[in-house]
Amino acid sequence: MVTPFPGGIGISGLRVYDWPTVDGLCGGSPHVHLTCAECYYVVGGRGSVQTLTRRGFAETPLHEGTVAWFTPGTIHRLVNDGDLRIIVMMQNSGLPEAGDAVFTFPAPVLADAEGYAVRAQAGDEESARRRRDLALEGFLELRQRVEAGDHAALDEFYAAGLALKQESLDAWEKRWRAGALASAERTGEHLDRLRDGDLGHLAEADIHVMRSEGPQRLGMCGRLDVHDPSEGKSPHD
Repeated sequence: MVTPFPGGIGISGLRVYDWPTVDGLCGGSPHVHLTCAECYYVVGGRGSVQTLTRRGFAETPLHEGTVAWFTPGTIHRLVNDGDLRIIVMMQNSGLPEAGDAVFTFPAPVLADAEGYAVRAQAGDEESARRRRDLALEGFLELRQRVEAGDHAALDEFYAAGLALKQESLDAWEKRWRAGALASAERTGEHLDRLRDGDLGHLAEADIHVMRSEGPQRLGMCGRLDVHDPSEGKSPHD
């Protein structure tokens, strides 16, 4: 049995798209996570992350060594100014890349569950570009409304996102219970054992190595090297 990744988090390597957009910038698809936080550790290149919250619009520079993270509800868009490469750490065993994401498509698309599902898919580079451009269209509309002081725009977007994801909440809870919650509870069990002088869990010590699942995936923000902790190997296996 492979020990879960520390803290029940997920991790991916990300090369942010260098495709130009209508506003003259290059980058990925704006989107939001409803229940998960996400952290960026920049390992190369330069760029920024644009965000929309009730505090308004912000743009945070990203360069090698930057660590930036954001909480659920933060609409975010990665901008690539030159070979931007990031290690992405995600709550709940990588749930942000496995369901907990809503693209900032225009409101009519968000209101059409079937249409949204079709447009959210990206089987090749062309469809990934179309998805990015449609998300950017909605993002720029939201930004304009937020910057004009219309915070109802965010509430409307969040409500539309929840309607799209409502049926997934039970599956997300199972992932959380099996990952982050189980990891925290395991630490509590270890502390109880140590208080009793029981060192048994230390006898299970080992090292595990994860390798990328395969070819890079066309993710929301760029090309992903996806790692699955369940595929981790011990040198003794």
